[in-house]
Amino acid sequence: MDNKEVVVVVDFGGQYNQLIARRVRENHVYCEVYPYHKAVSKIKELQPQGIIFTGGPASVYEEKAPKIEEEVFQLGIPVLGLCYGMQFMAQTLGGEVEQADMREFGKTAISVNTASPLFKGLQEQETVWMSHTDYVAKIPVDFEIIAHTENCPVAAMQNKAKKLYAMQYHPEVLHTEHGKEMLHNFLFEICGCTGSWTMANYAKTAIDTIRKTIGTGNVVLALSGGVDSSVAAALISKAVGSQLTCIFVDHGLLRKNEGDEVETAFKNSGMKFIRVDASDRFLGKLKGVSEPERKRKIIGEEFIRVFEEEGRKIGTVDYLAQGTIYPDVIESGAGDAAVIKSHHNVGGLPAVVDFKGLIEPLRNLFKDEVRELGAELGLPEYLVWRQPFPGPGLAIRVMGEITTEKLAVLRDADAIFREEIANAGLNRSINQYFAVLTSNRTVGVMGDFRTYDYTLALRGVTTTDFMTADWARIPYDVLDKISSRIVNEVDHINRIVYDITSKPPATIEWE
Repeated sequence: MDNKEVVVVVDFGGQYNQLIARRVRENHVYCEVYPYHKAVSKIKELQPQGIIFTGGPASVYEEKAPKIEEEVFQLGIPVLGLCYGMQFMAQTLGGEVEQADMREFGKTAISVNTASPLFKGLQEQETVWMSHTDYVAKIPVDFEIIAHTENCPVAAMQNKAKKLYAMQYHPEVLHTEHGKEMLHNFLFEICGCTGSWTMANYAKTAIDTIRKTIGTGNVVLALSGGVDSSVAAALISKAVGSQLTCIFVDHGLLRKNEGDEVETAFKNSGMKFIRVDASDRFLGKLKGVSEPERKRKIIGEEFIRVFEEEGRKIGTVDYLAQGTIYPDVIESGAGDAAVIKSHHNVGGLPAVVDFKGLIEPLRNLFKDEVRELGAELGLPEYLVWRQPFPGPGLAIRVMGEITTEKLAVLRDADAIFREEIANAGLNRSINQYFAVLTSNRTVGVMGDFRTYDYTLALRGVTTTDFMTADWARIPYDVLDKISSRIVNEVDHINRIVYDITSKPPATIEWE
């Protein structure tokens, strides 16, 4: 993507690499993440306004500790080192790093020098999030200490003349109370960024690029109805109109009314929209199958077969489009453009569909940016803010064997759960929420009658990256209303439980 200003995040293996990038982009400054062994070549290519080194689990004095070429400090580009990044900067430039006698983890009081441009507008006493076992024992020549804690003599340092800055703590996490301001200062006061990167500009550039790439050719996209594929479809449609064909495979495992909602949103959009009702076909293949991994493989394989059949009907396909987003790219090699992962909509590229190239217009965006782009393109709110939904759909939210009766029960219960979360105004603050029909049946009583019906589990989580998650604290009165409605309105459910397990140790989905 062509950008006038960019910041490069150098990944040393830190757990917050994506979060750092998100924080930069929240300031309307475009950035990209690259692994340390590829960073210098990309920096020379991109000529960024600034460079940020992430943290990492290694110690810089270890033999196999990750390192990049020292010339990165001679390019005249401002650098901000965080945690391991600070220690790498210190040791590389002649300082000393040692194992700390007193480790620091968690919220820590820090004293800062507000004369530093890094701390412009802040207080002399701040609260930050520390996480380190090593520390900078001696700073390099021409550096000065600009922050310290009770146990860490060098909590931040700078070489103002060369625009080299470093912090021993994590400004990107919310626990660092003014971390956003510190990053803002680095971007605008030190790097001279203007904050001109917006979704409107991104959309315009992306549409122009797609139009030039596709030319007079045609493109096919496997539309799942999820946020990513829906936004990709809208963007490509803006670029090439009827040259795009969207194939929506309805596998019969969607949420309540979902298939009709997707069709309503896209059938009159100017693009060619094909809805394939393959529900009987999928449910037939899944009959008698209880093991979740077998369900996934059956659905993925059958999806490809259906897509292949529709591809044959279309004829020549010049380009295949996918809704790949930036976290997928980072996790699969941090910017390796050739990587195509099998977990996307088509479950791997169908061999029978011959094409010239791959169109991935969202591969530079995080999920929240994809939603913002969807709104910019005029997609309906219910599509833009649709809850994340796994490719196998309700097949992995119905535990045990899948039947049409179980699917009907789960659809109705899940719809009530999502409706009441929205009514309570919680649908934006809870990042993912859904119902699971367990295979457990328990005794209950309704009126004067004994029942022996299913237990329904509700799951809600808050997360920034979906790699870790905490269970959502849904108010008791909201849970009470949800429970009451479900047991009264949905047959065959007589008990409801709420999952209060974080990730890890649990996953977000149950299967």
